[in-house]
Amino acid sequence: MKLILGSASPRRRELLAQLGLEPAALRPAEIDETPAKGESPRDYVTRMAREKAMALEMAADEVILSADTTVTCGRRILGKPDDEKQAAEFLWLLSGRRHHVLTAIAVRSASGLRERLVDTVVKFKPLSNEDVNGYLASGEWRGKAGGYAIQGLGGAFVPWLQGSYTGVVGLPLSETATLLAAAGIKGEWA
Repeated sequence: MKLILGSASPRRRELLAQLGLEPAALRPAEIDETPAKGESPRDYVTRMAREKAMALEMAADEVILSADTTVTCGRRILGKPDDEKQAAEFLWLLSGRRHHVLTAIAVRSASGLRERLVDTVVKFKPLSNEDVNGYLASGEWRGKAGGYAIQGLGGAFVPWLQGSYTGVVGLPLSETATLLAAAGIKGEWA
């Protein structure tokens, strides 16, 4: 079986490498990622992972892995900020609060679709103007759900989390390994 990663994310490739897996190909899905009106964050992120997996062409000997990660504060979905102003808004919203990072995984093979949603609670320390302005100047917020990267400088804002660290990075490894094994893909953990 060949593993196809339905993403161009370098972070997801790095996480798969921790399992001893190298995708045979990268096939990012081009789908509309707009949340539906009234859609809950959990339903949204699960739908995104599923739609990415289903949108891709697949040969009989391929297994497609797709995922989607979003940050939520209450019922608000904090996707990738459009600009620095929105990134600052997200950081201030998260300052001193707990929030959820939801990562949905979808694994599609000839035998069907397997899905999993991983919910991690993350606490931010209270941020200062210096914290926010320094982080914005770093540019690390670009392309990151919620406007921060826990695996980078943004990790300094997180004194506590409950759940999957790798889920916050973008691919919860334990759950991913289980789904891939069920689809016939085994890495160095097996």
